[in-house]
Amino acid sequence: MLARSIGATITHQEGRGPPVRDNACPRLDSMELPRRGRGDELLPRGALTSIRARLRQVAARHDLTSIIACAFDHRTRMLPFIFADTRMAPAGVRAIGSALVDSGFSKTRIVLQQWNRHFRPALMQLEGRVPDLFLVSSMGLHSQRCMELIRDARRIDPAYRPLIIAGGPHAVYQPGELFSTDPADPTSADVAVTGEEFVLLNLLEVLLDFRAPGEPMRSAFLRARDEGALEGIPGLMYSRGSRDGVAEELVSTGPQRLVGDLDELPDPVLGYRLLEPPSRRATLSPQPVPAGQIRKLSPISSLVLTFGCKFACPYCPIPAYNQRQHRLKSPERIAQDMGRLYQAYGLRHFFGADDNFFNDHQRTLAIVDTLARAEFDGVPLRRKARWYTEVTVHDTLQMKEHLPLIRQAGCRALWLGVEDMTAALVNKGQTVNKTLEAFRLLHQAGICPMPMMMHHDAQPLYSRGSNYGLLNQVRLLRQAGAASLQVLMITPSAGTKLYESTFAGGQVFDRVAGRRVQPYMYDGNYIVASLHKSPWRKQLNLMAAYAYFYNPLGLARALLQRRSKVGLKPAGMQVVGMLGLIQTIRRTSGWALRLMIAQPRRLLAPPALRVPLRQVGQAPPPAPAPARPVELSVSASR
Repeated sequence: MLARSIGATITHQEGRGPPVRDNACPRLDSMELPRRGRGDELLPRGALTSIRARLRQVAARHDLTSIIACAFDHRTRMLPFIFADTRMAPAGVRAIGSALVDSGFSKTRIVLQQWNRHFRPALMQLEGRVPDLFLVSSMGLHSQRCMELIRDARRIDPAYRPLIIAGGPHAVYQPGELFSTDPADPTSADVAVTGEEFVLLNLLEVLLDFRAPGEPMRSAFLRARDEGALEGIPGLMYSRGSRDGVAEELVSTGPQRLVGDLDELPDPVLGYRLLEPPSRRATLSPQPVPAGQIRKLSPISSLVLTFGCKFACPYCPIPAYNQRQHRLKSPERIAQDMGRLYQAYGLRHFFGADDNFFNDHQRTLAIVDTLARAEFDGVPLRRKARWYTEVTVHDTLQMKEHLPLIRQAGCRALWLGVEDMTAALVNKGQTVNKTLEAFRLLHQAGICPMPMMMHHDAQPLYSRGSNYGLLNQVRLLRQAGAASLQVLMITPSAGTKLYESTFAGGQVFDRVAGRRVQPYMYDGNYIVASLHKSPWRKQLNLMAAYAYFYNPLGLARALLQRRSKVGLKPAGMQVVGMLGLIQTIRRTSGWALRLMIAQPRRLLAPPALRVPLRQVGQAPPPAPAPARPVELSVSASR
């Protein structure tokens, strides 16, 4: 969705000198996301289906055209996501496109900056006209590119300018950053959708009720906003003020209500029909990608299966985003989606957009049993489809008797949040022995275990006589059958319990050796938050861990073991990993050098809103106080 998948970023203050504390207005995104009242977290059953039906009745009369842009910063292209980042069309923008088409707005195009990095919104036309809606989806990592897209769209003559709607994880966790307070750079979205498809469709339904025949959507939005008609739509943030593009007050309508039954989501086949072909042009192509080329351009299809996780890790925003709900798609609908995507585009590989697929063991068994028995055109679906998703070590062991069935259902790889095998960083029921047992069981069942690990200040690169060191754990995972490796430094993520305290403790860097930390660097590959006396060592540790796992010896070992149930997949991951490691070293070695020659300038608090924020139903807050620098003495850990 515009709001699906997790990302985080920070906006930094200008200036030099000591650490800075920001004393401006508090913001929604400096803490864990708020939750609706008990019993009010979910939409009524059928609400998403009903609103699409109502919009179909009026869609022809309004004849809207829409462009959906997925912001992407190519500076993030390195391990562990390199190659997959451009070979899997994101689920969020596809879901929004599917929702619009299913609501009757078929004149919609999806532009991925992964494929179209030179796309210029100021030049966009669809079917010979400037679109009525310009929607931008972004993760926090890509927020600079997001704002560039918005800035360019605002160059369109105001008489023809589309309504600019921002969404995605960045809008969920840091919506205030989508609104400018600088008159010299009035780059603001008209409205931020801080929720999923239903919030967007609810907004459109209200605006179309206000819209006069032929009236620009932006004009209808301004009238609806000024009359207070948007205040009853949970999941929005928008600005009020007299200057176009400069926020003088922000209004939040509160947290969204979630779709509980994921079977109500529109057909995922629809979104693929809207993809803009890859090109170096700044303008749009006359036609979207032909169906026959989808599999070549996006061979992996991200697919919604379940949402929610029973663990409440303080560094993770997922439980709060889901308002502690576990949302499911029926086994029959999952099998149907896979079958339809195979029939329409020949797609055979599916990545489940799950937070923890094994979260509910009975529902998991129902899904895998259905997929194991499902047929498509008389052929078992498992022979046509291969799928992958995310789980935890604890739940994998709970499901160990059913791993052969899970493989029979078509599962070939599972990403496991190992984090730290010794549970020194976070305890999700994992220990060294339990983790190794889970990996060996998966490997024996023919499912590739794919560990996701977190490095932190207290963890050494190598420890003698224990399994605490990073390389010690990488070696154990490799011996237990890990097919790939993901190692990232723990980094502050907006919307989590640890976000504010990480800043307050003086861990977060503002600049190093004259270079300011940029949003794209908050991906865990760059050391941007640490109290270690030599943070450059942490940067080199990440490179060393990848080099220890991905190397020619690892490739040779994987080739010798090709007769195992997992086949050549580990060998293929070794090739991908070695190529990705080259890119990782190229991008991060300069940062390691800066950390080596200079002490970081640190921040003491998350950046705050520069304008008053009003929650619907609450009195306006006082005007913000100016920011002032504050000295901080940081004692570094060893």
